[in-house]
Amino acid sequence: MSGNPIIEINNADIFQGGSLILAQVGLTICEGEFVYIIGKVGSGKTSLIKTFNAELPLQNGTGQVAGFNLAGIKHRDVAFLRRKTGVVFQDFRLLTDRNVYKNLEFVLKATGWKQEAAINARISVVLEKVGMLPKMKKMPHELSGGEQQRIVIARAVLNDPQIILADEPTGNLDPETSEEILALLLELNQAGKTIVMASHDYTLINRHRFRTLICENGILKDTSGEDGVVDFGSLLENIG
Repeated sequence: MSGNPIIEINNADIFQGGSLILAQVGLTICEGEFVYIIGKVGSGKTSLIKTFNAELPLQNGTGQVAGFNLAGIKHRDVAFLRRKTGVVFQDFRLLTDRNVYKNLEFVLKATGWKQEAAINARISVVLEKVGMLPKMKKMPHELSGGEQQRIVIARAVLNDPQIILADEPTGNLDPETSEEILALLLELNQAGKTIVMASHDYTLINRHRFRTLICENGILKDTSGEDGVVDFGSLLENIG
C-alpha cells in the first residue's frame, strides 16, 4: 500500500444486534485504493461497511475514517463523517414518492445546500457523470435496476466524498449491468476516490482484481499476496 491512510481500524470488535460478528479487526486502507470485502452472506461484510460510516457504533478497539474518530463519535460529527463517505446500497433506497431530481435535491438540502442555482448545477453535474441526465424527471419505478443504481451512485457523490462505500452494488443486477456499475466505480477511483466494495459477485471481481479482504469465521483476513492482489483460484475454492 502507498499513500496516506484514510481508514484505520485496530483491535476492533464489530457487533450487530448484540451479536459479535467480527473480532479483533485490524486494517488500513489508503487514499485512492480500491478494496473488495468478500465473504459469505452473514459473514460481516455489511456490518463492517456500516461501521465505517458510524451506522454501527464501534464498541471496542479504535478506528478513524476520513479524520474522524469512530470510538465515541458524537452525533453532530456523524453527519460530517457521512459527507466524507458516500454510500451505494444494493437495494437503492431511493424515495419512491418523488422523481430523480427531487431525490437528489432532498440530500443536498439535508446537508446544508440552500441556493437553488447551486443545487441545480450540482445535480446536473452528477447525473451527467453517471449518464442519467435525461432521466432527471423520471420516477424511480420508471427506471431499470441498473438505472436506479446509477442514480444511487450519483446521490453518493453529491457532496464530493473522499470515500465511496459500496455495499453489494451489483447484487440485484444482471451481469452486463453489473459490469457497467463497476466501470462507474472504477472511473470514480481513477478520479481519486477511495472505493470500498462489499460483494459476493466473485465472477465480476475476478475479472477486475484489486486488494481483497475476506470475512470468514468471525475474522477479517487480508488475502492479498505480495503484488497486492488476491489469489482467487484458491480463495474461491475455500469459500464457495
